[in-house]
Amino acid sequence: MKKPLYVSLANTIKHNISHHHYAGMKLPDERTLAQNFAVSRSSIKRAIQLLADQGIIFKKQGSGNFINPLFLRNKTAFDYTGDNVGLTTSIVTNGKQQTIKVLSLDVVKPSSDIRENLFLNDDDFVYSFKRLRQLDQQPILIEQSYIPVRTFPQLSQSLLENSLFNYLEDKENTIINRAYLDITTQPSTAEDQRLLHLKATEPVGILAGIFFVDDGTPFEYSSMRLHYRYLNFSTFVNLNK
Repeated sequence: MKKPLYVSLANTIKHNISHHHYAGMKLPDERTLAQNFAVSRSSIKRAIQLLADQGIIFKKQGSGNFINPLFLRNKTAFDYTGDNVGLTTSIVTNGKQQTIKVLSLDVVKPSSDIRENLFLNDDDFVYSFKRLRQLDQQPILIEQSYIPVRTFPQLSQSLLENSLFNYLEDKENTIINRAYLDITTQPSTAEDQRLLHLKATEPVGILAGIFFVDDGTPFEYSSMRLHYRYLNFSTFVNLNK
């Protein structure tokens, strides 16, 4: 079956992005793209939305459509799209009660790494917060996260005591549906051992990366230190590619 025009357009733009055809990490405006491809703006608009849904580009209101640098770094990581990817819905609880304890919440100037990961301007501030997740009062994960203040100005400690992503979906009609994560292991630190009840010889799993809104906008950078007993990663690999 022949692909719809907007899908073919999206694939062509994706190919062009992969081969660095667009300067300044920004796509041309929709009118220019429509002229270049000799198609209607509505077809370009649908193609752009598809690329945003895939996380390949993200939209800045009033500024245009920008290429996600993480796509250029690791293209195969952008094949998944789905529902809410928050930890509250992802952690297997086996009937146990999951609770969240807020350890700290501050407004800070982001480091250069955080600014780059969240595509922030030099004058942007972020919420910096640390949470401890527990199952039946047993600690399983320490979460250090950063969210741009301008993205979610109403953030509060009471909101952080529950699933933030579920709140966004239920109250703000915003879905966090993809993440770019690095998964590793490290020796546990003194803080890990104290908060996760680990021995000095026991490791932690590290999940660090960026969570994206369904329009491709980066929402949160988080570094999570997981009790090794709960680190169980599964994936599906297509061997035909």
